[in-house]
Amino acid sequence: MPTRLALAGATGYIGHNLLNELKKKYDVIALSRNGDDKDNEERVEWRSCDLFSLDDTIEGMKGADIAVYLVHSMMPSAKLTQGSFENMDLLLADNFARAAKENGIRQIIYLSGIIPEETENLSRHLKSRLEVERVLGAYGTPVTTIRAALIVGPKGSSFPILSKLVKRLPVMALPRWTRNKTHPVALPDVIHALGESVDRDDVKDRAIDIGGPEAMTYKEMILKTADIMGKRQPTIDIPLLTVKLSRLWVTLVSGEPKETVYPLVESMVHEMVADPEKMIPGISDGKITFEQSVRDALKEEEKQEGSSSSSSSTPDVLDVRSVQRVLLPKDRDADWAADDYMNWLSSFARPFLSSTVQDQVVRIHIPFYEQSLLELTKEPVHDRHMATYRITGGLFAKVEQDSRGRIEFRQIPGTQECIIAIHEFVPALPWILYKATQANVHLLVMYLFKLHLLRRIHSTEQESTRADEIVPSS
Repeated sequence: MPTRLALAGATGYIGHNLLNELKKKYDVIALSRNGDDKDNEERVEWRSCDLFSLDDTIEGMKGADIAVYLVHSMMPSAKLTQGSFENMDLLLADNFARAAKENGIRQIIYLSGIIPEETENLSRHLKSRLEVERVLGAYGTPVTTIRAALIVGPKGSSFPILSKLVKRLPVMALPRWTRNKTHPVALPDVIHALGESVDRDDVKDRAIDIGGPEAMTYKEMILKTADIMGKRQPTIDIPLLTVKLSRLWVTLVSGEPKETVYPLVESMVHEMVADPEKMIPGISDGKITFEQSVRDALKEEEKQEGSSSSSSSTPDVLDVRSVQRVLLPKDRDADWAADDYMNWLSSFARPFLSSTVQDQVVRIHIPFYEQSLLELTKEPVHDRHMATYRITGGLFAKVEQDSRGRIEFRQIPGTQECIIAIHEFVPALPWILYKATQANVHLLVMYLFKLHLLRRIHSTEQESTRADEIVPSS
């Protein structure tokens, strides 16, 4: 049978282009949240898959041999999203890695960013990319990581921001970080590197740097892009323009969402140049020059501006996603954290809240009122590192027959860190009232639970220290 690939992020900027190449050689399962809206074609089967759901991800990858991961979560994924993109990326990667193990996937191919040699003070974006890489390989599936710096193409993130700055500014103010070197690479060269890595034993469990024919500073890229556009605006070096100020300035001028701009600008303080020792001939060596890739990207942008692009929008469901990270005491796991949270929830709020547990169903009450505020039903445990409570009723939740609201506790492989996530929760309160009250209360409760766990950790450490100080009598 021909090799079959599962492609996560198939409707994205890179995924769409990669899909067109992969289907020439392989059968492809294209995964998307709105896969049911797509028409299957020769060698391409579309499947709807919410990667925040482990069950969806396992089902979506069934029948695949290789899995390609082109996913990030910088943009909100629900009507109200609480939590950092780092925590959401971590949860998505854990689902993908677990599903790969469940389906016997023999290789995961992951597109990441070039990681500087010094990793101690990485930006949030690069630290998250490195963390995702580690989690993808935590369940035994070999991972091939393709690391690229700035990808030059008509869509995506970094290059469109740069081109908009050049187009819109009469004078270019250059912060200190624009003197840092990066290694731009053309989109077709990235597609080539991803495709060439499929099912190759010599690249499994390896991180591979890729880059174009030359590295250059951001200032040089800006000047070359301006020259290609026929613009001659002057530049002014402003070393005192900090990263925080420049990311705000870039957001305002480019018109791009700050959720995308901030992490990318923060990463530009690093030198991101491909390491020759991490490059593989035939995969890493991009052939297209920066100038040619800019011309190609600008031409494609003009075509897209001329045509009316209709983006498929998801239904405007008033749902909530909240993803928080906590630290667990030593030798404790996610299943313990789930039970401890439910016990703590009623004890810390007495006498205003109480809870009852019967047959894995937790009901949270207020005094002298029979109906529960929330009803949570614990699912059979996947393993000790993951526990889930379904939201099955209560005055505060809008629960219907096909509701998928849930609270998950997920331990990060190899650590004592735990993700506590609420997914697809639909509140019963009017939306404006919910955002002003219950949503903020949830964040406060998460903060207090985090303090509760830290106190338990501190108490455990003190007990361990006292035990070590006891000297047995001879």
